[in-house]
Amino acid sequence: MPSPHHRPPLSRRGFLTASAGTAAALGLATAAPAHAHATGGRRPFGRYGSPARRLTPNTLYVDPYGRGDFTGVQAAVTAATGTGRSLVLAPGTYRETVALDTTRTEATWIGASEDPRDVVIVYDHANGTPKPDGSGTYGTTGSATTTVQADGFTARWITFANDWLRADHPDITGTQAVAIKVQGDRSAFTHCRFLGHQDTLYADSMALTACARQYYAHCYIEGDVDFVFGRATAVFDRCHFRTLNRADLTAAPYGFVFAPSTAVANPRGYLVTRSRVSSEAPDACYKLARPWVPGSDPTARPMLTVRETWLGPGIDAVAPYTDMSAAHPWQSQRFAEYRDTGPGAEIILPDNRPQLTAEQARSATRGTYLGDWRP
Repeated sequence: MPSPHHRPPLSRRGFLTASAGTAAALGLATAAPAHAHATGGRRPFGRYGSPARRLTPNTLYVDPYGRGDFTGVQAAVTAATGTGRSLVLAPGTYRETVALDTTRTEATWIGASEDPRDVVIVYDHANGTPKPDGSGTYGTTGSATTTVQADGFTARWITFANDWLRADHPDITGTQAVAIKVQGDRSAFTHCRFLGHQDTLYADSMALTACARQYYAHCYIEGDVDFVFGRATAVFDRCHFRTLNRADLTAAPYGFVFAPSTAVANPRGYLVTRSRVSSEAPDACYKLARPWVPGSDPTARPMLTVRETWLGPGIDAVAPYTDMSAAHPWQSQRFAEYRDTGPGAEIILPDNRPQLTAEQARSATRGTYLGDWRP
């Protein structure tokens, strides 16, 4: 992908902070320090039991203060071999990278407090971050804080974050910094948050020929450049996308919400439904999308449908789409809208806003995209 918010990042001390603007937009208060949960007398796993009284024999408990089976998420993932294993994560900030490989299918991760602000998995690698062994940089994929390759993954009430900041690393030009890369089929996220700047959520698949169906419901996703991107067949249902301010820029565009890279043979890419797009940035400083045709798949034909979604003034209503490459103009891709509202959805130049017909909209639904899978 080609090359942070005025909200302060997740601090290295393990606190989760948010700007007043972001918190107000979400209707949330800023989170307390993670260590508060260790001393407040609360049961760290809430109604999800404890290691002494497990939900199921397949459940492992993770707590950074030593009250569970493991203090880190990756240690629990490594121990949870096979299929159908569950992790219950106690409130805390887990500063680590985590990878769930293809063998650990049907896994479930639950934030015990049922508030995604309380359970945070975060790290700070970027594309251009040098590897400690001197073998080069991490690259975009390697920058991911969390990587999910297994099929049948479910997450609830968890924040996935990458708090790498451009301002802290002016010498690094590879500024992509992925919070989570999701490649498995039947991946479902409910009431989760995805925080980052460039390339926050990499909704992808394991291979060009693989169909990776993903479902995001009631999630919050923020970033600035291409912060939802990849070739998955992904449904975003009642989600909140928030574009961030850019202190390093003085001219639009500041960035792009979506950058799908749908394979040409895949009839369905990204579907956004009943959602909203808000912004910290000045009006009209963001594009809704641009198509990503990667070098690994020069035949890709990106697909994005945004329907019945509120688009705030941060979206450029005159020209909501733009090219990533002149060789692949957005007009040749599969971009469309249907019954969107808000100042960013105003149809000023009809040729710049392809619209579905009512008949076409009948097939642009969660059920059609997800097929026989009912998350």
